[in-house]
Amino acid sequence: MARAETIALLTRYYAAFNAGDWQGMLDCLADDVAHDVNQGERVIGKDKFAAFLGHMERCYKEELKDIVLMATDDGSRAAAEFVVHGAYLATDEGLPEADGQTYVLPAGAFIAVDGGKITRLTMYYNLADWTAQVVG
Repeated sequence: MARAETIALLTRYYAAFNAGDWQGMLDCLADDVAHDVNQGERVIGKDKFAAFLGHMERCYKEELKDIVLMATDDGSRAAAEFVVHGAYLATDEGLPEADGQTYVLPAGAFIAVDGGKITRLTMYYNLADWTAQVVG
């Protein structure tokens, strides 16, 4: 997969995220996708990623802005940098109480692609920055 095809795949993936189109996001993933959750463990499988999306939808409302996509020439590796504009809707286990707090948080992802599908998503954001914003 060449760089342009990987960028097109990621463009679809992040457009689906911003549209709240979870099925559109899942369509971009390999069945055995590895998801490295920020501050968490690696989770394997599209079904577990779908459960993660359901959890995120319950606790957060987010939109990604200023998205920058990068990919290797062969398209096998990529990265995305963006700014998350969000609202904390429901208390997430182990985190501060939610009360609709808003936040603006730089974030990124390292991505592996094979066969036209995302095979790994490694997420990063600064949890201390997010916590400071929602605790206020």
